[in-house]
Amino acid sequence: MDRVRGWDEDEDESEGFDTAQICLNGHAINSAVRMTPEFSEKFCKNCGERTIQTCPECQTEIRGHYVGSLSTAAYIPPRFCHNCGKPYPWTSRKLEAAKTYAQDLQTLTPEERVQLAISLDDLVKDTPMAQVSAGRFKRLIAKAGGDAPGFFKEILVGIVSESIKKLIS
Repeated sequence: MDRVRGWDEDEDESEGFDTAQICLNGHAINSAVRMTPEFSEKFCKNCGERTIQTCPECQTEIRGHYVGSLSTAAYIPPRFCHNCGKPYPWTSRKLEAAKTYAQDLQTLTPEERVQLAISLDDLVKDTPMAQVSAGRFKRLIAKAGGDAPGFFKEILVGIVSESIKKLIS
């Protein structure tokens, strides 16, 4: 069996996760850093942000491409660290942008803006409360009208689960 470049001799290279390199805004730079280090970059070509390969909180490598898989599915950066559970910077940044936008929606009352922001926190986590919040979110962005539905769809697309995407569409 051929050795995979950059893997420790003790590791079973036929299965497991490679390390991913992601920019702070969530653009996947390299989903297989150990197998294809030549595709790594210090900065993102899409936004110019610095790239990382480890969780800023616990320093655990970001899970990348699953080695040994025959899947041709596109790599999607994880939202949360599998080791410490903290959101990655791209999750936090998108959530913060959505909350800021929610506070600017003058068509909603101040109380509704707070409800919307709270709902956003729940939407990024795949929990039973996310389903409840999806209903609230959908009602509030419909009331907000204008560009709100399109803006939220664009910003949340990478940080909510597929099941939540279906509920809020």
